[in-house]
Amino acid sequence: MDTDGTHETRPSHTGHIPRPATPPKPSHAPKAGPTLGDWLRVPRSSDGPGVWTYGHVPRGAEEPEVTPTRQLVSGALISLLAGMLLWSLLVNMYLGGFWLWPLYMFTPDSWARTTAAVVASYVWYGIVIGILVFGFGRLGRWPELLRRLFRSRAVRPLHSAEPARPEVGGDDDPVRWPQLRGVGLGDVADRLEGEAGGGRMNDVDYARILRAWDSVRVDPSRMRAFADSVRDKGAGACVHPSGDRDLPVRAARHDLLARQVLLGTVEDGVRNPYARRGTSLALDPDVLGTSLLAVGPSGTGKTQRLVRPVVESLALQALAGQAAVVAVGAAGAQLGPDAAYDVVVRIGDPGSVYDLDLYGGATDPDEAATLLAEAFVGDVPGIDVRRAATALAQLLGPFRTAYGRFPAVPELRELLDQVPAAFDALRRELAADGAAHHAMLRELDARTRQHGAHGDPGPALADRVALLDRPAFAGFFDTTGQGRPFSLRALEHPIRVRVDLPERGHADASRMLARLLLAQFNAAAAARADRSLFAFLAFDDASHTLTPETVRGVQRLRSAHAGVLLTLRTLDDVPEVLRTPLLGAVGCRMAFSGVTTWDGKRFAEAWGTEWVETRDVTHRTVFADQPLTRAIHAFRKLVTGKAVTTDAVTVRQVERERWSASDLAHAVPPGHAVLSLTSVKGERAAPLLVRLAGTA
Repeated sequence: MDTDGTHETRPSHTGHIPRPATPPKPSHAPKAGPTLGDWLRVPRSSDGPGVWTYGHVPRGAEEPEVTPTRQLVSGALISLLAGMLLWSLLVNMYLGGFWLWPLYMFTPDSWARTTAAVVASYVWYGIVIGILVFGFGRLGRWPELLRRLFRSRAVRPLHSAEPARPEVGGDDDPVRWPQLRGVGLGDVADRLEGEAGGGRMNDVDYARILRAWDSVRVDPSRMRAFADSVRDKGAGACVHPSGDRDLPVRAARHDLLARQVLLGTVEDGVRNPYARRGTSLALDPDVLGTSLLAVGPSGTGKTQRLVRPVVESLALQALAGQAAVVAVGAAGAQLGPDAAYDVVVRIGDPGSVYDLDLYGGATDPDEAATLLAEAFVGDVPGIDVRRAATALAQLLGPFRTAYGRFPAVPELRELLDQVPAAFDALRRELAADGAAHHAMLRELDARTRQHGAHGDPGPALADRVALLDRPAFAGFFDTTGQGRPFSLRALEHPIRVRVDLPERGHADASRMLARLLLAQFNAAAAARADRSLFAFLAFDDASHTLTPETVRGVQRLRSAHAGVLLTLRTLDDVPEVLRTPLLGAVGCRMAFSGVTTWDGKRFAEAWGTEWVETRDVTHRTVFADQPLTRAIHAFRKLVTGKAVTTDAVTVRQVERERWSASDLAHAVPPGHAVLSLTSVKGERAAPLLVRLAGTA
């Protein structure tokens, strides 16, 4: 996006249709919350990955020792009685009159039997009583008891001080854009401050202009264009190419200043670390960059409580020029309205405006063949994907050389089936240029010799291509330039894409296309020249999508400033040999309520063990030797029905699983999930039991 606010020209493969020039009136930053200024001034702090930084106040690392209320009451009562006894002894002179010595020393003799002497006496009595109350109150822990009983905020100690808020109108007030004033752009800052004060700027506008200013700092030559755009358009400067300045609807709570989406609240229970109990949990590109795997049965809310909030957050960041997001799901999945996306690809729907580039925008036949082979036969046992890629390259190279494009689905199927008419036509086209295409003719000859041989992947490839050569897909995957194909090469731009797969009636084709999209995303994200945008791919259902090569590709995404979100109903939807590598490839793992013990075992192994302190209590019966003691024990047993015992407590440090398979299967309540996070910097958050917020 250019800093002068003009729309950047899209590549032809995105098929982008410009939106109306006049965007809808923006609303304030948080949904039904404070004004933009108040929202910006709220301090943001973090003490670990996944912390909702908006107004967060860090807690102590360890839980303070809590004295039982019964013990506090008994101690306070005893200290009160002791204090009253001491005061009675002092007043009645049982301890002598030494405590009146200061009164006699500092009052003149002329005050004897006067009102002043009486007043001085009562003042001294009050001082002595205050000293007794203070001393015995400290001994009896009266302040702690009062806090426990009345829960007064005035006397409740804070674990740590809340970060200071910027002063309204001060030099560090973010509403006044101090970063612009510091370089002499006071008039530009005044324009933006007026836009915010007048309610014409929302959180997307602020984040987008701040992102544009960051690009100006990297390239100062853009400063003049940036300043002119802000002076001319105000909060609408540097707008997204679509013209949108917000989403039509928000289903979750977002903080675009921290690039976070609120996912839920960490349960305030013993299963979670004390420092995280009761805190809000959020996701951002810092943790999504390590990729996330979520497993849970149908109906647990994976789409509404995880996929849609994350996709919505990345879509807002795309409007702010910070990210590019692709959401993949079955037709009808609740991933947001069409107006929230720049491109909506409905494969198999005749009314779809956009098509899908089967070759992912690749121009190299070998690269295109590798991607197709991974999608077509990557999940077929016994077939070498490299041999399949070679077989495809032997056809794609000659075809592109002869016709200047890759073959469409029917043409590719005919070539794989060795249809004589198609093969002869391709050979004649290559032979027409004489010796110039000798290498390509040799490729065709090699494919002819290998066809039908033992281990030839051609028949398997032809069978998989036949899944796409159906009447329902007749108008799709066009390579002649007549359609409007979308290519994942568009990840260079802040684009919002949704791909609807034809899961109903074409399940095998949908899974194959999902594998293709994942393979293309891994290749496109790594091949980007400009990685300043965070690229993200979200699968609403990644069943039967993963292959050994795509799992390795997912592991490499964190270095490419990209990530994926994979949701599964069960790990059984992944080949057994890939389950352990998959859990190791992703940095964030999430187990929803209702997972099986088999899935729970895999998560338990991935999360490992920790050292915990255990207490073993042994009850031993007391046998008395003395007749009187024996009689007392017999009477006690007669009254209580239990023998007299003593307790022996043994404290040990043992190594236990953080979450066992049984706990994951049976101890996670509905609407909850256990989530572990890893940031791209290597910071880790132990598995946390989280109450998911759901959608608004």
